Amino acid sequence: MRRCSWRDVTVAAVMAAGVALAAPPPRPSVRWTPDPADTNKTIVEVSGLDAASLTALRKTDWQPAQWQRLLAVRVEQGDLLTDIGLPPMLGVYRVESGALRFEPRFPLEQGVQYRATFNAGALPGARDGAMVSAAFQLPTRRAAPSTIVSRVYPTAATLPENLLKFYVHFSAPMSRGHIYDHIHLRDSSGREIELPFLEIDEELWDPSMTRLTLFIDPGRIKRGVRPLEEIGPALESGKSFTLVIDRAWKDAAGAGLKDDFRKPFTVGPPDREPPDAARWKIVPPSAGTREPLTLAFPEPMDHALAQRLIHVARQAGELVQGRVELEDQERRWLFTPAGEWRRGPHQILVETTIEDLAGNNIGKPFEVDLFEGVQKRLTNATVKLSFDLR
Repeated sequence: MRRCSWRDVTVAAVMAAGVALAAPPPRPSVRWTPDPADTNKTIVEVSGLDAASLTALRKTDWQPAQWQRLLAVRVEQGDLLTDIGLPPMLGVYRVESGALRFEPRFPLEQGVQYRATFNAGALPGARDGAMVSAAFQLPTRRAAPSTIVSRVYPTAATLPENLLKFYVHFSAPMSRGHIYDHIHLRDSSGREIELPFLEIDEELWDPSMTRLTLFIDPGRIKRGVRPLEEIGPALESGKSFTLVIDRAWKDAAGAGLKDDFRKPFTVGPPDREPPDAARWKIVPPSAGTREPLTLAFPEPMDHALAQRLIHVARQAGELVQGRVELEDQERRWLFTPAGEWRRGPHQILVETTIEDLAGNNIGKPFEVDLFEGVQKRLTNATVKLSFDLR
């Protein structure tokens, strides 16, 4: 037979008298949940608040800092003191369906740890109260690799021994860091060339993170410098090489490349002659059309610089707006105007900092021999090539 405690007797007596026992006060809870209005978003919801607190919150005209004292959402760094010092995330606070809800202003990022902390002592009229928190992390999605190396410039099959750089274009934004682990230069036997590239901490990406400028180490190009004398050139005339980019390189989404990329090429003699704009051939279009203007070079030019440093102007100096393309292994420059060509004199303006594949500028070779000196040097920043449209 079970013995009854004094507490059992007391409770039984109270119940027999028809007196209901008071329920314990509700305890707030914090949870991360899909937004009912958009299940692709995640919001923070605080439930378990009493009716008086919810009513008071609906009537408040709080500033963001006051809401953040009540409910703060932060990115966790793994260190308590650091986490406390970080500013809370911005977002929208609402009282809906018997709960307090917080919608972050910006989407949450995959793989990042977040923590929402609710301070019941910051409720309207409260003097103290418990603090409740909940952590959250979006699961990392393993996307199938889809990013590829879409193009490598120069596109020519034969490159000069003193080639200065490659431009590597990707079909989607890439990730920074350790890029040289995934870029290789191999000879015809498959042997990897030792340290062929200028490895710098400041990686040379365009703003979209889809184009990388990759320099051959100038010390392996210029005559009379120690790396060239001790190690030898990275590229040797008469031999074949392959630029290899391996699929382990991750894009901005964290997925590797869809496949390895290879650019085979042969190496010709070094090019130490500056480009001569007087040898460029202009093929003018007809006035009243949108036919492209063609400028033909006797040698391939630097792809990115040829797009940026050649302009077309009318005689009065007014620039013509249009689109630039390069063809024939960067030997032919095409300019298609935004509108129809006007009749009359025009000019092609070429900035003298334009380069050929070896880095030679107009009037200035990349490699200046200290004993021979510079035989020819232009002082004008721009070369002008005139033509008429009829």
